[in-house]
Amino acid sequence: MRQVFHLLVLLLFFASLSVEKVQAQAPGTANSPYLLLDRGLQYRITKSINSMYNFDFATAERDFAVIMYQYPEHPLPDFLMAISYWWRIEINVDNKRYDNIFIQYLDRANAKAEKMLDQNPKNKEAAFFLAAGHGFQGRLYSERKSWTKATFAGKNALKYMEMSRGEEEFNPELLLGDALFNYFSVWIPEHYPLLKPVLALFPKGNKKLGLTQLEKVASTAFYTRVEAQYFLFRLYGSEEKRPEDALRIVEYLHEKFPNNPYFHRSYARYLYTTGKWTQAMQESLEILDRLESKQFGYEATSGRYAAFYLGEYYYRIGNTIEAKRYYSKTATIGEESESQESGYYLYSLISLGKIATAEKNKALAKTYFNQVKRYAKRKHPAHQEARDFLKKNRL
Repeated sequence: MRQVFHLLVLLLFFASLSVEKVQAQAPGTANSPYLLLDRGLQYRITKSINSMYNFDFATAERDFAVIMYQYPEHPLPDFLMAISYWWRIEINVDNKRYDNIFIQYLDRANAKAEKMLDQNPKNKEAAFFLAAGHGFQGRLYSERKSWTKATFAGKNALKYMEMSRGEEEFNPELLLGDALFNYFSVWIPEHYPLLKPVLALFPKGNKKLGLTQLEKVASTAFYTRVEAQYFLFRLYGSEEKRPEDALRIVEYLHEKFPNNPYFHRSYARYLYTTGKWTQAMQESLEILDRLESKQFGYEATSGRYAAFYLGEYYYRIGNTIEAKRYYSKTATIGEESESQESGYYLYSLISLGKIATAEKNKALAKTYFNQVKRYAKRKHPAHQEARDFLKKNRL
């Protein structure tokens, strides 16, 4: 239920950002009334945006505060502050530490946008910020299983989406919403057929067009370029079965933002996925070093990924001593963070069970496989593998 509802809220969010609905004067025009399209401002805050994605939040937010001083009535700086907190949440969505301040900044941005809309009901930029602000709130509320709040936020996003219909299209910034809507409005019913009647209320999407649009945003936009690249490498790596393309993008992101733990662990993941074992091992060791030194943002999820890849590397080359060390580390991190249902945790136990079996320690092997059965859902492949192994080896 949680995942399905989350997908619906996300679709409302993507729809609320669609450039087919959020429109205004063409970019680059001298008389554009919209701060979002101000090229001079974009130039001035490039460093701030880069600092945010590189997890140098102190620098980014100091610069955002300057913009807030210069444009005290505009929602943009509050919205950027909210996004900087969203990235703190993104690295571990189960951590609720930043929820309140994230919502507070979005509330501030929404209030300023509502005031702009009161002064000028035709202000498309204000409608955009309201649609995006409520959309982001809905996204968090769905993560927190606050279904009533998520529904209300989604409805607001749709309301302001309708209000944002207008004249000429915004610049590539807003193509992101259109791209994601086109892709996921097709993807969701493909994977969740029961939602087809609900999605019939939305405009018809085009998954291929959505991917093309996403690629365009990833190469031409300013505010939304990195967000587009984030979605693009995830889609390439999972849905589109193009791991080499995913690696190309995330390698660029890691090089540009080397202190972003999400990009770092994703880089290690796609090195592992594409069989680049030596590089995957090097990056995984670096992640664990940063976790050990308590570098901000490097936490249990990143550590679990890295330890598992190292376990896989050593198991592959036949070094079972090191393999056991890192598989055990994966399991320990999983237990400490209460992530026993994660694939990394479960498959570490399976590998530990296989090693124990090879070492003639059937009692230990049985313990590992029973742990897998305990934590994995019955339909999970790890549960099936554990059952089959126990049966085949009479454990």
